[in-house]
Amino acid sequence: MVVSTHTVRIEGGSSFDAYLASPDRPNGAGIVVLQEIFGVNANMRSVADELAAAGFTAIVPDLFWRQQPGVELDPATDRDRASELMKGLDPELAVQDALLAADYVRTLKGANGKVGAVGYCLGGKLAYLLSMKAGIDVAVSYYGVAIQAALGRIGDVRSPLLLHIAEQDHLCPPEAQAAIEQAAVQHRDRIQVMRYSGVGHAFARRGSPVFDRQSAERADKATKDFLSARLLGAQ
Repeated sequence: MVVSTHTVRIEGGSSFDAYLASPDRPNGAGIVVLQEIFGVNANMRSVADELAAAGFTAIVPDLFWRQQPGVELDPATDRDRASELMKGLDPELAVQDALLAADYVRTLKGANGKVGAVGYCLGGKLAYLLSMKAGIDVAVSYYGVAIQAALGRIGDVRSPLLLHIAEQDHLCPPEAQAAIEQAAVQHRDRIQVMRYSGVGHAFARRGSPVFDRQSAERADKATKDFLSARLLGAQ
């Protein structure tokens, strides 16, 4: 695996950096990894590295670059700053940046033209929004924040979407989980929901006190299978 930082350019002269994990044996598909509120930190890089180990070319765009480029925060000590950055983020601009990252991956040697999105927390909500856009072939959301407030748009989902929901997620209480599942079942041809009992928000965050290995491994396996089936053909 080769890891590096690449610059993604925006029309008008602006640009932002992105972490890129390139596999030794690429399978041709790309994945845009969408950050939590803590920026492109060690956890997000490890997600990209793990996807690259499975053959995907994984890119993690810096979605906070308009506020502060290069943000890398610690969930244990930097939560206030992370919350400020989340509040200052324009979701639509973040979606556009993610689509530019997807386009960038498509230009790399050996790319098969298909790109998925995998997001966590804040990024989980963005993955949901990206599933409505041309240019994303499949999307996966881990405990996406405030998806329940955007269920009016669920009919716009156009690509296959997998939602991982933690039953003890304080940011997605039981009534919100029920609303998401009720809305998703109306679009079962495109949307799949997986629930995880006994775990809370960020159960898949590596190195965190709330990390739950069993649930994370279950979710990660389902994610890779879901991505492979849609980006590479049935496995």
